[in-house]
Amino acid sequence: MFVFVCVGCGAELTTSLSQVALPVHARQKYGSGVQLPVLMESGTFAVDPDPWGGPWRLWKDLGPGEAEARGIYTPVHAVSDGAPGASLIAPGDVRGTRLVPERLGGNCCGLDGRDGPNLACEACGRPVATRIDDCSLWQVVRLEAEAVRRVPVDGGRAVPLSWAQLAASRERTPPFEPIATWGGRWGTSHFWSWSPRWEAAAGHALAHLLVASQGQPVTVPSGLTADVFQPALDALLPPGAPVRLTGHAGPGRPSPSAGADILLVPVHPQTGQMWAPGGSVGSARLVPLPWGVWSWLVSPQPQLPVPASGHLPQDVLRDDPLPPLPRRPFRADWGTFEHTLVRLPAVRSAWLRTIVEDRNHGGWLRVF
Repeated sequence: MFVFVCVGCGAELTTSLSQVALPVHARQKYGSGVQLPVLMESGTFAVDPDPWGGPWRLWKDLGPGEAEARGIYTPVHAVSDGAPGASLIAPGDVRGTRLVPERLGGNCCGLDGRDGPNLACEACGRPVATRIDDCSLWQVVRLEAEAVRRVPVDGGRAVPLSWAQLAASRERTPPFEPIATWGGRWGTSHFWSWSPRWEAAAGHALAHLLVASQGQPVTVPSGLTADVFQPALDALLPPGAPVRLTGHAGPGRPSPSAGADILLVPVHPQTGQMWAPGGSVGSARLVPLPWGVWSWLVSPQPQLPVPASGHLPQDVLRDDPLPPLPRRPFRADWGTFEHTLVRLPAVRSAWLRTIVEDRNHGGWLRVF
């Protein structure tokens, strides 16, 4: 466990926090006028290794090798010159700060952080963090790496759960959820949609799937996995043979077939490490999925409105309404997909680079 303190005066700025993996949806922008919830669970923090926010530099203004030194391997419109290594926490876990009035501009329904750090240490006035709670953005406070330091408390670091303990926890992320908006005629309204977490997770995994495909067609298991990935794979990869086969693998699952070329595996939610198989499938390419999404894919949970057991009497007709479904096919999150793909060295190949450069391709608009 840790608390974060101001490097200027040593004042405590947070409650006690434990470190977890950075969520793949940390940089997601979802829809327009949408109320997204808090990014981090209370009592946790995650470190973002990449720069974030302004100032921005256009690609043409970067020197030779500068982009690759930042871990970006193909041209993008612009790159952030912000400081890397921010620690992300829930807004409710902040202590001893105040808003900086002159840095609250440029927002729609809340704060978007475009003016730089907008929270200052209450004790000494040093800018220490950026609060983000604007519409269509996940609510979070980003503690500036150069303005804070973390101090161990309560005897040190908590021991992460084992894979077996995670499997027993039955933690899952449902693929559908109600989305709140600001734009309803009568005020706040809701609509039923694919989960933003799933769309970001699919964008992240799809980048790794394309690299693992090596430009060959890929098939994924039928059912929900196919609904999420197969349309995008069919649109982005050429048809023909040979086809690379994809399977699921992870703790509590039977050993995958030795014929699988690619395996969808979970990422530990605390450590950020991918689960790795052994034996004859050790040579398969691994594609990461957040633990909650992977858990649902391999063991979907039935949508029962109330606990039920036994059978209905023979003369009773069941009239429960069908579970709500999204109004559109699944689409991976483009922003997460692009952010991931441009940071994979394999994107230097021409066919992958073309995907990044030609987002408005007619067939690709249907899958993003």
